[in-house]
Amino acid sequence: PQILDVVATWPKQTILMQEDLLNKTKTYYDSQDADEFYHTIWGGEDIHIGIYQDGMSIREASRKTVEMMADLLPGIDTDTHLLDMGAGYGGAARYLAQRYGCQVDCLNLSTTENARNEEKNKAAGLADKVKVIEGNFETMPFEDASYDIVWSQDAILHSNQKRKVIGEAHRILKPGGILIFSDPMQADNCPDGVLQPVLDRIHLEEMGSVAAYKQYADALNMKEERIMELPEQLVNHYSNVLHGLNQHYEEVIQKSSQEYVDKMKAGLQHWIEAGKKGYLNWGILIFRKK
Repeated sequence: PQILDVVATWPKQTILMQEDLLNKTKTYYDSQDADEFYHTIWGGEDIHIGIYQDGMSIREASRKTVEMMADLLPGIDTDTHLLDMGAGYGGAARYLAQRYGCQVDCLNLSTTENARNEEKNKAAGLADKVKVIEGNFETMPFEDASYDIVWSQDAILHSNQKRKVIGEAHRILKPGGILIFSDPMQADNCPDGVLQPVLDRIHLEEMGSVAAYKQYADALNMKEERIMELPEQLVNHYSNVLHGLNQHYEEVIQKSSQEYVDKMKAGLQHWIEAGKKGYLNWGILIFRKK
């Protein structure tokens, strides 16, 4: 009877744990500390890992990632309807809308980031092309087969239900539609336990991996189009962010609290060390709905 009682509580416990993670993630990205840091140091428009070439700045390398991902997509035009899951400040959405004239919906959890996104859309004259929707990608408020492309950059990381996120992306894609995303991941051969400092920092139980994402997509009968593994760029990016943070430390702590900045520095160092040891991966993954 005691064992049955425990088993009976698992679904509720899982739901409560996930709601707690969503609340922590939203609270974090809504905070002034995080908003000022990501807007000032991390890149402002694009707050994901960059692809570095020839001494690029963080902003330049982050935009390079957007450009490379866009170049990998076939046939985007004015009739294309695209969803950006975890859109942050909407930099990729504006780039895509400007380059192709397509319609882009931004789904994002943070009220603070969404407000900046909407301001930037208006300033760019793109309020009619880029729509901002507050919500999470584990239960998306969209009908089946609504989008031609689902796009995401370094956001699925924040879910402890990554299989569900991939399933939701599959559900809202039209037949033949493309899922393209980048994500910080653990290496497929990562030893148990070594990533705990990284996981603790972002309140996660585990990270995704190329093998796991391939398994989730295969279970949905999605076709693997391309996988680009670029783990060195994760180390490059976090090293550049840490360098920028150290270089502008006194300036940054005037906007973000010193406690936040010091914790960020320690967290970045954990990522860099784990990446250099080969425990982490990062890359771009593309799957097609059949």
